[in-house]
Amino acid sequence: MTSKMLEEALSSFEAVQAQLQQLDPQMIEIAGRLRRQPPQVAMTVARGSSDHAASYFAYLTMQQLGIPVASLPMSVVTMQQAPLKVSGQVAFAFSQSGQSPDLVNSLRLLRKRGALSISMVNAENSPLEAACEFSLPLCAGTESSVAATKSFIATLTASARLIAHWKEDVELLEAGLALPEGLREAAKQDWSLAIDTLRDCQRLMVIGRGAGFAIAQEAALKFKETSAIQAEAFSSAEVRHGPMALIDENYPLLIFAPRGAEQAGLLSLAADMRQRGARVLLAAPDDVAERDLTLSRAEHPALDPILAIQSFYVMAAGLAVARGMDPDQPRHLSKVTRTH
Repeated sequence: MTSKMLEEALSSFEAVQAQLQQLDPQMIEIAGRLRRQPPQVAMTVARGSSDHAASYFAYLTMQQLGIPVASLPMSVVTMQQAPLKVSGQVAFAFSQSGQSPDLVNSLRLLRKRGALSISMVNAENSPLEAACEFSLPLCAGTESSVAATKSFIATLTASARLIAHWKEDVELLEAGLALPEGLREAAKQDWSLAIDTLRDCQRLMVIGRGAGFAIAQEAALKFKETSAIQAEAFSSAEVRHGPMALIDENYPLLIFAPRGAEQAGLLSLAADMRQRGARVLLAAPDDVAERDLTLSRAEHPALDPILAIQSFYVMAAGLAVARGMDPDQPRHLSKVTRTH
């Protein structure tokens, strides 16, 4: 029987199609407000997979718009009641359910202190939506599997499109229109080698850099959630520090190396780790001869990580089943997490 995780991952293209049909008017309105009253700093507030999506948003915002982005610890706002000077700045909240009290209260307080508050949330009519001045529905529909897939991809695509409207970047906007078809193709990539390699794995490093680091973070979480593998994500720039001490013969590494300025360093790291005897799974586009897993190319390099995680999700659902686990019901977890 096909898992809900796999079904939902494979339906990601439908969520993106729905976004393209419905969200542009709201995004144009929000982007216009951001251009008229440009913030000096942006803040993101999120947890779990949504926080990994926020990392992608942050990287693209800094790269494309030059605006510094900080991930805000919610306890600073809700527990410490810190007198944050946020008037005139912008706060973005990312969530699947929009239910967690600390997320809702953080945005409510930041808005009260003068920040423009914008949420991207999948569930309709959530407390988070009510707490923010603007809210973008992710259009992913109900997600039954505890492990988020299509809602994560929908957060990435909405983030990229909002940034494209904010920047008025015609090339990035055009590239976004091709994402539904790109996701369908990415879901067909053959990553069965990863299932064979990781079927009996107990620990693993997932490596990325730049916008691809957000994908490494999300992949590591999914390995933990759905396959009970102790997986940790590292930037390729950080792994040469302390984490290198862990890598010995046959230590498994999944390295995401999509196009971009970071790719050369990631390929170099993969080669070095192979020399050390590590079991490297290098995910890269088809022009990289030494790749183990093939990454699809989007119409714009900034969108490549979205297609990468689509290919990964299909593999991760298969890996969980190969390990005798139910990816839809991870141990000790529930769909909605409420923290204070």
